[in-house]
Amino acid sequence: MFGTKVLSKFRMWMPNMPITLTAAKNATEVSPATATFRVLPRMTKHEIKEYLTKIYDLPVKKVNTINYMGKRKRAMGRRKMIHYKYRDYKKAIVTFDSTLTDVGRGVKLDDTVEEEES
Repeated sequence: MFGTKVLSKFRMWMPNMPITLTAAKNATEVSPATATFRVLPRMTKHEIKEYLTKIYDLPVKKVNTINYMGKRKRAMGRRKMIHYKYRDYKKAIVTFDSTLTDVGRGVKLDDTVEEEES
């Protein structure tokens, strides 16, 4: 392995890892439950799996990642053109074990109103 440090991969920085849920899909008869997260570009598949299993107790089966480059933009000023770029990010597609069927994306408002009235 060229240019890699083995010991730097075993770092613990879990509380500072922001993971944002962008999409989720419940399990069907054909496919297992999946969720899509937006994570930091430096996070590895192993760290994402550890984070979800240790902190949220989710049965993670597989993690796929996709790196995205931030979009480049130009803004016209009166005297010159300004170039800027959005942040790079990584998308993690997590496949859960067959024991998890419902990802629980939310509660219907009608159900909460009926419980409060009773």
